[in-house]
Amino acid sequence: MSDENDNKPENDPQLAAKIKGSARQIWLAGLGAYTKAEEDTGRFFDRLVQEGEQLENKTRGVVEKQIKSVEDRVEGVRERATGTWDRLEHMFDERVSGALRRLGIHRREEIESLERRIEALESELARLRNRAGDDEEE
Repeated sequence: MSDENDNKPENDPQLAAKIKGSARQIWLAGLGAYTKAEEDTGRFFDRLVQEGEQLENKTRGVVEKQIKSVEDRVEGVRERATGTWDRLEHMFDERVSGALRRLGIHRREEIESLERRIEALESELARLRNRAGDDEEE
């Protein structure tokens, strides 16, 4: 019966050595894979950061263009609104002035012009009176 025990695979020293060698290789391969994964993870992370920065730069440019576009459109609308408001104000002034003229109410500029003419006439009248008074005394 001892021959039978010697032929069993559990008792084969070569087979045990092969299994031990294979287990060691599997262990070393696992350690190598772990180390490689750790190295690659660092490079992978750095690459992700770099790609993120590139994407951020691209999107920042797009966002800045969109902001500029919106600002330009807002400026255009503001200019049109200002122009429209100025025209409206001018039309309102003309209509009010026309209504006041029809009612016989003069504008401030017309009244000021008349006041200047009256002052000029008063000073001319005073000058003529002074001259007439001088002529009578002689």
